[in-house]
Amino acid sequence: MLQQALDFREESDAVFVLLDGLDDQDWGRKTQFKEWTLNDIVAHLHMGDYAADLSLQDTSAFLDLVKEFATGRKQYGLLAFTHVWLDGLRDRALLQRWHTFSLEMAERFAVADPKKRVQWFGPDMSVRSSITARLMETWAHSQAIYDLLGQTRTNTDRIKNIVVMGMNTFGWTFTNRKLAVPTDGPYLRLNAPSGEIWEWNRPDQADRIEGSAVEFCQVVTQVRNIADTSLEVSGATATRWMALAQCFAGPPEEPPAPGSRFTLV
Repeated sequence: MLQQALDFREESDAVFVLLDGLDDQDWGRKTQFKEWTLNDIVAHLHMGDYAADLSLQDTSAFLDLVKEFATGRKQYGLLAFTHVWLDGLRDRALLQRWHTFSLEMAERFAVADPKKRVQWFGPDMSVRSSITARLMETWAHSQAIYDLLGQTRTNTDRIKNIVVMGMNTFGWTFTNRKLAVPTDGPYLRLNAPSGEIWEWNRPDQADRIEGSAVEFCQVVTQVRNIADTSLEVSGATATRWMALAQCFAGPPEEPPAPGSRFTLV
């Protein structure tokens, strides 16, 4: 069984529990992420899951979806097209469809060959990377929901998948912005939710990032500005990376402005 698929399922379950008790009027509330509503976020997650699952099962059908997506994005814009694609499905009906599909999808990925290459909107990737990206997206986008509802997420060590993705996309952050990639990545020492210490690269390096694994994940997924964390960052390379970090595909995105993303009280 592919562990990342099981982790994705657990993260999806946690978000479902968070949303399952909401009242009808809550679904139209705007979050701090581009003023997307809860409906917008769940719709976006479902479309991404559907596309990833299709890439696993039927490459030809996935490529057709890519063409449909490109046309719809030009005509409507990303978010509006997503709702058109869903035929206006919203609120609890949307939540149920997303959650049911995520569980079914997790089962298919769990038994797939983790090294198999699958298509995506950008470069192709392994099955393991594909489902890890879905875990990352679910975790990152749901942060806006936790913030809006004034809830503090209970994280587990499954976020190590996101830390690894953050480390693996060190070079991508710079390449995506047409910047020279630094020769060496910084030393990383993070405190996991379990209390375990996670380390990467050489501890004798001048460039260092130390502190909370949760906060590191928040920075590389761009749900928090580095200034709003307690991470200890030293060295020019580490400082520059944390100011630009982007572990997800697509054109360069700017991190949220300092103080703009936080948990409401």
